[in-house]
Amino acid sequence: MRLAGVEPSRLTYNCLLDGLVNAGLLDTAINVFDAMSTEDRVRPDVVSYNILIKGYCRAGRTQDGMSRLADLREQAELAPDKVTYLTLMQRHYSEGTFPQCIALFQEMEERGMGKEIPQHAYVLVIGALSKDGKPFEALAVFERMLKRGCPANAAMYTALIDSMGKLGREKEAMALFERMKASGIELDAVTYGVIVNCLCRFGNMEEALSCFRSCVEKGVAVNAIFYTSLIDGFGKTGMVDQAKELFEEMIAKGFVPDSYCYNVLIDALVKAGRTDIACAFYERMEDDGCDQTVYTYTILIDGLFKEHKNEEALKFWDSMIDKGITPTAAAFRVLANGLCLSGKFSRAWRILDELAPMGVIPETAHEDMINVLCKTGRFKQACKLADGIVQKGREVPGRVRTMMINALRKAGNTDLAFKLVHSKIGIGYERSGSIKRRVKFQSLFE
Repeated sequence: MRLAGVEPSRLTYNCLLDGLVNAGLLDTAINVFDAMSTEDRVRPDVVSYNILIKGYCRAGRTQDGMSRLADLREQAELAPDKVTYLTLMQRHYSEGTFPQCIALFQEMEERGMGKEIPQHAYVLVIGALSKDGKPFEALAVFERMLKRGCPANAAMYTALIDSMGKLGREKEAMALFERMKASGIELDAVTYGVIVNCLCRFGNMEEALSCFRSCVEKGVAVNAIFYTSLIDGFGKTGMVDQAKELFEEMIAKGFVPDSYCYNVLIDALVKAGRTDIACAFYERMEDDGCDQTVYTYTILIDGLFKEHKNEEALKFWDSMIDKGITPTAAAFRVLANGLCLSGKFSRAWRILDELAPMGVIPETAHEDMINVLCKTGRFKQACKLADGIVQKGREVPGRVRTMMINALRKAGNTDLAFKLVHSKIGIGYERSGSIKRRVKFQSLFE
């Protein structure tokens, strides 16, 4: 063009920028943008900025996109428009950085762009506030949107209902559901899934099952998530037979249960005292090629210890380690509590030492073990364990003393509690000639 004596216009530059961004040639696009910035006749306009910000967002360089927004704000003749904000909001929402998404929307409102805000921006901010645990703020935005004449859609209602449900606000969630139906918006599988999940969370199992059956009759495409919500809900309300029936129905309908679905059923069975059946489902997981997770093992180990099947619980722990599944702090806590309650705290200590080379070092493991011993009135063993921690060169936190004082007081051992309060046990030292030793917890009983 230049060889022919034709100077490229701003539109030409913007078309070139857009082509480069769409082709993934972001660095070249930046060079073109910078070249535009040096020419007064074709300096970048808001469209140029929007194209470059789109490129940054697509490349995952969100902060660079935000920097360009800051540059745009400083321009005297230019200002970010709805496309600028929507592009960055979408990126922040996709990355799960909800506060930034919300802040961009608030900036749009502060700039007086209320009537220009597109419906999708409302979808994003209502979704972001809902996922950030702020459903009432999301509802306030929703009401402002309706007053401005922007229509609601299924995604907005679904996000609000789900967020209300997670906060346990049954009345508000169901009111929104009725309002959605009254507005004539067609309910899709996602909305029905959220409603079924909310009803299960509220313990309204008959209504949840009725809603699920209604979905099937209406031809709504139900999936494994529907069944998992129902199985979890029936399990948590102690209706394990119904949970099992739904599990079998799910498989008969051709849906494949995942690890989470198996885990919620196994958890329900264990809590109902049906550990043998839970173990059978554990075996079934293996036969079906479904991964057993650390949560699966934690549930079973906890249940077996509570039924005093200590050796079986330990076999599950060993099986978990042999399969290369890294135990969590919660898994060790369950194991340690079970062993301590059965008088095998030295074995729990040994297993804790074995975890260190695996990179698993539960920060409060020793405190948890001492706590469970105190709760069961085994103060001598708790003191022995606390002294053992010190002997291994570890510190006993001051809150362990407080825990033991409270446990002694609650158990009616007021004299021992006062003795511990007014002593230097665990925090002071005694001298034997030139040797300085920490005052042992076991001295409490001497």
